[in-house]
Amino acid sequence: MNTMKGLQITAPEQAEVREFPIPEPMPGEVLVQVSGVTTCPQWDLHVYYGRPMFAGGTLSFPYPVGQPGHEMTGVVAAIGAGVMGFKPGDTVSAWRDPGQVRQGCYAQYVALAQEHLIQVPAGMEPAHLAPLELGMCLASTILELKRVDALRGRKVGISGLGPAGLVAAQMVRSEGAAEVVGLDISAMRREFARSFGFDDILDPRQEPGLPARNQRGALAVSIDCVGYKESAEYLMAHTRQMVAWFGVQREPYRYTDNTLSLLGYPGHHRAAAEYALNQVVTGKLNLARMVTHHFPLEEYDHAVKLLKAQEAVKVCFLPW
Repeated sequence: MNTMKGLQITAPEQAEVREFPIPEPMPGEVLVQVSGVTTCPQWDLHVYYGRPMFAGGTLSFPYPVGQPGHEMTGVVAAIGAGVMGFKPGDTVSAWRDPGQVRQGCYAQYVALAQEHLIQVPAGMEPAHLAPLELGMCLASTILELKRVDALRGRKVGISGLGPAGLVAAQMVRSEGAAEVVGLDISAMRREFARSFGFDDILDPRQEPGLPARNQRGALAVSIDCVGYKESAEYLMAHTRQMVAWFGVQREPYRYTDNTLSLLGYPGHHRAAAEYALNQVVTGKLNLARMVTHHFPLEEYDHAVKLLKAQEAVKVCFLPW
């Protein structure tokens, strides 16, 4: 077999599954037979509906085959020249997104640079391992908060109860947070998040809400997984010590109190991927709990519409 099924977004709100050549691994690359790939709602919703992910960006169609899929797990099918540490038959996950200018992971096979892959346990369902890249992203922030001892014994707030917020909740709990409070304006997301161990879940638009930052009961530390001005400024008004930014910032935030520490995003790194994988293996982080639907690639249009309507949290595609 020299061809594979792959997804391509050909125009806004139009996706097709067609036959494409199976890529050959170049030197330093690993060819992976994809077992499962999970949605990254921000990327999927932006690209599918023809909106650039970042301010000032542009999109052109047809979009690269397999994009914007990047949360992937699978089995090594072949290795390119010079690859060290991987062999055919190994189970791997992508821990870092190599970018949107090459073939993505919404396909039966994908070739990735060896440095973007990490070996993972065999035998686990794809939904447990495909979202590891998201776990790595959150782990980068969690490790920085842990480094400055901002979590253990603290009251921690998490704004945005989509996939990122649900990962953050599990990680801060594993690091000894005394109380974890979730914030989201979506009733569906608040209800879904109740099984993730939050001590309290609030709609920030409702009163009584969180106490102001100078009052008893305010958050000690918070993590913004939304990125919008309203979420960011709400957290700054209700957090005493530190606010960490994880969501993609799309407009300026107003910062009015220089006694509050702000933590920018530390960036992606391998140690964060290893931390996230260890959390999965030891049972502290359950990525599969966020996956509400499993579909073949042919159901991509339907899946994205479920994400937009907030009737799905995360979707796992099974290319075979």
